[in-house]
Amino acid sequence: MKTLRALFLSLACLGLLAAVSQADPERAATTASGRALLLELDGAIGPATSDYIVRGIRQAAEEQAGLVIIQMDTPGGLDTAMRDIIKAILGSPVPVVTWVAPSGSRAASAGTYILYASHVAAMAPATNLGAATPVPVGGGPPKPAPTDSPGRGTNDDSADKEADADGETDATEPAPMRGGPEAKAINDAVAYIRGLAERRGRNADWAERAVRESASLTAERAVEQNVIDLIAADMGELLRQVDGLTVSTATGEVVIRSEGLAVERVEADWRTELLSVITSPTVAYMLLLAGIYGLIFEGYNPGAILPGVVGAICILLALYAFQVLPVNYAGLALIVLGILLMIGEVFVPSFGALGLGGIVAFVVGSIILMDTDVPGFGIPAALIGSVALLGGSAVMAIIWFAVRARNRPIVSGREDMIGAPAFAVDDFDVRGHVRAHGELWTAESPVAVRSGQELRITDMQGLVLTVEPVESKEN
Repeated sequence: MKTLRALFLSLACLGLLAAVSQADPERAATTASGRALLLELDGAIGPATSDYIVRGIRQAAEEQAGLVIIQMDTPGGLDTAMRDIIKAILGSPVPVVTWVAPSGSRAASAGTYILYASHVAAMAPATNLGAATPVPVGGGPPKPAPTDSPGRGTNDDSADKEADADGETDATEPAPMRGGPEAKAINDAVAYIRGLAERRGRNADWAERAVRESASLTAERAVEQNVIDLIAADMGELLRQVDGLTVSTATGEVVIRSEGLAVERVEADWRTELLSVITSPTVAYMLLLAGIYGLIFEGYNPGAILPGVVGAICILLALYAFQVLPVNYAGLALIVLGILLMIGEVFVPSFGALGLGGIVAFVVGSIILMDTDVPGFGIPAALIGSVALLGGSAVMAIIWFAVRARNRPIVSGREDMIGAPAFAVDDFDVRGHVRAHGELWTAESPVAVRSGQELRITDMQGLVLTVEPVESKEN
């Protein structure tokens, strides 16, 4: 009987626990891990940045971290990289807090989208966000058209504009109107950021203004207008303020328990570092040049192998980098044309026309190779100037050697033989043998010649020289 009573009591307790747990099916889970992962997003958003952030969020989920903190200071970046980051945030089971810090930082353009996508959006004092209008890659100015969708460009990257330090930047004049692809891109960006705002319960109308009018806000105004959730001056204050907040993650609602969490900074691994180096516009530019010259040198010296192998590797790496960078392919074509023209100067007697034209094409192509509207993805002018100066110096050296060779006396052929000295090898009256330029020649003379006598070459018919004695000439 005691055993049965114990069994019934146990069943009753289990039923009571089940009833309690079902009484509040919407009750949120809580974060239980004792650490938070800190990811630093500093600078333009590109492929390496998105790879680092996405891998960091994935690591937090695998290790069941309590929180992911993205400390951000960015002028914007590439649209594809930004969307990869946002997808990782939306699919994260771990709450993601994006914090624009330290003071003086900004979340311009692509950074604004990431803030809107985050579970918690925070900013430090004296920071700003906004200016989220997309800009075109690799093209000229967009064409105006009578449409009601103001904005700029395509949604391939993000603009680089700063907010007014005193608050929101209000457009006093209507934005220029755009039509066709530009309007479609603007509308796509508006729909995207409004969707993020509605998902997180933030100000969707201001988000649309940030896209259409490049509006910007300071941290203080952003809190007032429900664009962000809070302002935190340092990490400790940030952890205190987010503690207890309930957020909706990919796996359901979660209550953040950040009090006492140990913040662990996640360093970029070798893969991210390598990707960052390869996708640097400067490195991609140098890889392209090295690849082209390597293949050209291999063509000049078949079988050298090393230039061809290095050139092929560099070309492939450069093409990968250009695939993910905002490249103007007209600029790329001009660079290749310029290099080929400078190489052609070596083989075609154009007296500098090909070489100088190649330098001009190379410089213009280098300048427009990367879209300068995308922040952080330009090629330094000093590098372009240095490479152009090196190429120009090579062309000038070729021209100098060509002119010098043209003015130099001829040292071979008939012109070199006429007037040159010769010495008789044996005695002969009409035809015999002489030595000239260290070689044995058949010679004819109008007068008798003695062996060893010094002669002068007066004519050359085929391989037969006409000579005369030096002394008779002087007499």
